[in-house]
Amino acid sequence: MRVLRVFARLCGLGRAVVEDVDLGGDVVVVHARPKAKERDRCGRCGRRSPGYDRGEGRRRWRALDLGTIQAYVEAEAPRVRCRDHGVIVARVPWARHGAWHTRDVEDQAAWLATQCSKTAVTRLLRASWRGVGGILTRVVADRRAQVADPLEGLHRIGIDEVSYRRGQRYIMGVIDHDTGRLVWAADGRDSTILGEFFTLLGPERCQAIALVSCDQGSWIRRALADHCPDAVVCMDPFHVVKLATDALDEVRREVWRAARRRKDPAGARWLKGARWALWKAPERLTGRQQAKLAQIQATNRRLYRAYLLKEQLRVVFHEPSIDGAIEMLEAWIAWAQRSRLPSFVKLAATIRKDRQAIVATLTHRLSNARMEGANTTIRLIIRRAYGFKDASALIGLAMLTLGGLCPPLPGRSLT
Repeated sequence: MRVLRVFARLCGLGRAVVEDVDLGGDVVVVHARPKAKERDRCGRCGRRSPGYDRGEGRRRWRALDLGTIQAYVEAEAPRVRCRDHGVIVARVPWARHGAWHTRDVEDQAAWLATQCSKTAVTRLLRASWRGVGGILTRVVADRRAQVADPLEGLHRIGIDEVSYRRGQRYIMGVIDHDTGRLVWAADGRDSTILGEFFTLLGPERCQAIALVSCDQGSWIRRALADHCPDAVVCMDPFHVVKLATDALDEVRREVWRAARRRKDPAGARWLKGARWALWKAPERLTGRQQAKLAQIQATNRRLYRAYLLKEQLRVVFHEPSIDGAIEMLEAWIAWAQRSRLPSFVKLAATIRKDRQAIVATLTHRLSNARMEGANTTIRLIIRRAYGFKDASALIGLAMLTLGGLCPPLPGRSLT
């Protein structure tokens, strides 16, 4: 009897009853059944329900390997009639509903997927990568029900999207600026999908959101106007400066095309190689790039004026004084409007249109840097997640890695 309890511990069966153990062949099969008080419960909600039938008979779940030998748990899989979920397979204490692995195997798979490469995970678990994707989806759903609600206490959030596949396929994420955790992610990028997040929050928690950092996406503004009209929108400085960099590059291309029209291939080639000197911050320029920038200043005032406009807008977001930064922004808009550079005149109109959001950024000093950092990690996850059949497994892996939902290894604590 003591030997049976040892196998119960080894396979993570808890207080389940071990009836027998088959040690023959290359595998170990542990025959088990739930204790009386754990029987006849709905596989989803756990409510005790009347029995329906014996299901498809006995079935097996993969357990953690015992050394180099594979182990399985075998038990009856009857069905019950739940008043909420209908006819459903009865719950077993050692596995999640719909799983072919025990909880310990799935928790280990989830932890390994956040730490190791795809090849290492599949070889160690002796499972397919798509099978690991299904495990991740179940673990995330289970952990959400166990840990504290990540949507509780949100006051400052960041919203952004990242492409995960060709054909305009995006994953949208929401991060909590106070904790740095990814609190929600979904497949898609439009106001309707973002509205699902705010619907999940509910009216009271939507009213508690004070600041939202984002880019210029109109779909974000529409969702905020519908669900969080009182939230202050902060325009991400990186995206604002990027608009200025794009306007500068448009001026550079105009000068390059003019050199081509003058049949000056050497000058055109020189201008094409000058873009890094124009794009980089002055403090990061190499000696060669500083010399090239000085030559641009001496030979092409139009292009150098565009460079100064780009740099001056970048300096606005580094000004420590709020009033000083706002004054610099107003002065920049006036300068850009009279610069006689069409791309910067257009940019000045865009910034004037979004002036309120930019002033909010300067006032509250809130950027989308946390969300951009999370996107960098998500891009790495996308590379590892190649082969998942849908985005749910990818989102699950992102939530495990960035959302604080990753379970500890079996037998260990989170600390």
